[in-house]
Amino acid sequence: MMDYRDHVFLTVAENLSFSKAAAELFISQPAVTKHIKELENKLDIALFQRKGNKIYLTQAGKLSYSHLKKIEQHYHEFEFELGRLNDTFKGVLRIGSSSSISQYLIPSVLGAFHKKYPKIELYLYNGNSFDMEHKLLQDNIDLALVENMASQRNIHYTNFYDDEILVVAGSKSIYAKNKALSISDLQHIPIVLREKGSGTLDVIQNVLNKLKINIEDLNVVMHMGSTEAIKNFITEFDGLALISEKSVEKELQLKTINIVDVKKLKIHRKFRIASRQGPLSRTAKLFKEFLLSYNK
Repeated sequence: MMDYRDHVFLTVAENLSFSKAAAELFISQPAVTKHIKELENKLDIALFQRKGNKIYLTQAGKLSYSHLKKIEQHYHEFEFELGRLNDTFKGVLRIGSSSSISQYLIPSVLGAFHKKYPKIELYLYNGNSFDMEHKLLQDNIDLALVENMASQRNIHYTNFYDDEILVVAGSKSIYAKNKALSISDLQHIPIVLREKGSGTLDVIQNVLNKLKINIEDLNVVMHMGSTEAIKNFITEFDGLALISEKSVEKELQLKTINIVDVKKLKIHRKFRIASRQGPLSRTAKLFKEFLLSYNK
């Protein structure tokens, strides 16, 4: 098993914060400092340097992180392989997910996966698609579930779910009564959208570009950081929003939100599994196969 001090070091290095590492490890900040000091004494070199209120890895720290991270991954794979021998799959799986996927799609999948493989330790991180891809490339997560259309050279993508972005309005809005709007109407009616960096906004931009419309030409009154915030906002907003079909299933049933038809505007997208180029870890491969076969 890895030395606990090594585990503490990796946690501090990934957060670049003693306090965040302490919260993640459920130990006190002085305990984190003690473990790091003991490791530095053992290696006889400083692993972190402080500049103002921030800490940074030294060259020795970066080298230690690179090697210890590989050791940690090998150890997890070792545990997993042992689990295969006696039919108890073990290991750690870190999944990053865009906000929409983590809220409306993936919890039930994770529940079913945990039920089948209870000894695999699961961690779910969420943010926008851009942030999750960055975490993936920094090796802070094993897989990312994203909703954007962009493709990064060092990332491999696999489609796993079809989604549609709908134009919607609160049921009290005058636009909820419209039978159909035109594309040009979108340039005048007040609209609320997701924030920059979100996969939803990325997809909307790409579709509008094909229709020769710049997103800056729309009457955007606000960008919001979550779909939940947008849904709460539009119930009292006399305007439109563009959000995932999956996110408004409940509201459509309750009739608090209405779909607004816009002629010649269809926004379809794929939710995708993103992984670093190269072989997957055992647990990541197991989850990817499980997700691709879920509900099929």
